[in-house]
Amino acid sequence: MRVNAPTTRDRQSFLGGTDAPAVLGVSQWMTPVDLWRLKTGRAKQEPNEQRDRRLARGKKLEPFICDMVVEKLRDEGHDVQVLARNERYTDPEHAFLSCEIDMELLVDGEHCNTDAKSVGGQARHKWGQEGTDEIPIDYLAQFMDGLMITGRQRCIAAALRSFDDVDIYWLTRDQETIDGMRAKMVSFWKDHVERDTPPDPVNFADLRSLFAKPEPRRVEATPEILEAVQELGQIKGRVEALEAREQHLRFLIAKHMGPAETLASGVRDVMTWANEERGRFELERFKREHPDWYALFTKKTTTRVLRRAKSRSAGTR
Repeated sequence: MRVNAPTTRDRQSFLGGTDAPAVLGVSQWMTPVDLWRLKTGRAKQEPNEQRDRRLARGKKLEPFICDMVVEKLRDEGHDVQVLARNERYTDPEHAFLSCEIDMELLVDGEHCNTDAKSVGGQARHKWGQEGTDEIPIDYLAQFMDGLMITGRQRCIAAALRSFDDVDIYWLTRDQETIDGMRAKMVSFWKDHVERDTPPDPVNFADLRSLFAKPEPRRVEATPEILEAVQELGQIKGRVEALEAREQHLRFLIAKHMGPAETLASGVRDVMTWANEERGRFELERFKREHPDWYALFTKKTTTRVLRRAKSRSAGTR
């Protein structure tokens, strides 16, 4: 039996629906390591202007979108009753699994979860045809999490595309997917949060957050890592050669053009060499003329840098 959770909870004490994509590795905003650092109190969520603006806009539009869903379903001939809005639920077996459902509807006698999203800009192409279950994978993870905890069979995903156009998607409970999600979320909490052990890093930012301070010791390279070091050196050499070639080709073309602004091939323009105005902040002058202000707004940071070591024997210091 599902039970309502308290209306307010410390987000460090549970995994919510919006955490599910990060646990599963499909979030566009954070990795499993980022989430682990948040849940263990090691970090606060860094400001992200695009994400924060999208979330704030979505929260304000949520009631409006939900009302549009009810209206549209009724216009399509469905019998619709609004049962609840913004209810929180906790899993009866694992108190650290929780979710919040934007709206609950009784549609033609079936109790359905309803989640509202505002979709704009480049995100629009990630949603498929209305009436299907073709939605972005991070939202799919969030909505399946809601079905997992509430035990319901269907979720209505509403995507607001304009102020008078909302698309409705129907998601059906997939028990195999839910079982896999549940296992991963329980494992994340028990194996990583409770044991205070980080999950595997997936990018350089993860590595820097986990191993910010280097230890003065040596670690032996495996054959696989030695091969990676050699390949990295070869790639860097090719990149440098390509960059040098690029600059040489630019020089040849510009020399041929001379004072001409446009390079042509018959009636077709192929390149231009024109003036462009750019604003450049004169840092050295500002530092010299306003040293106090420069010091006030200068933030020193330390980061680990991976580079090829100078050749030396193990005993040489």
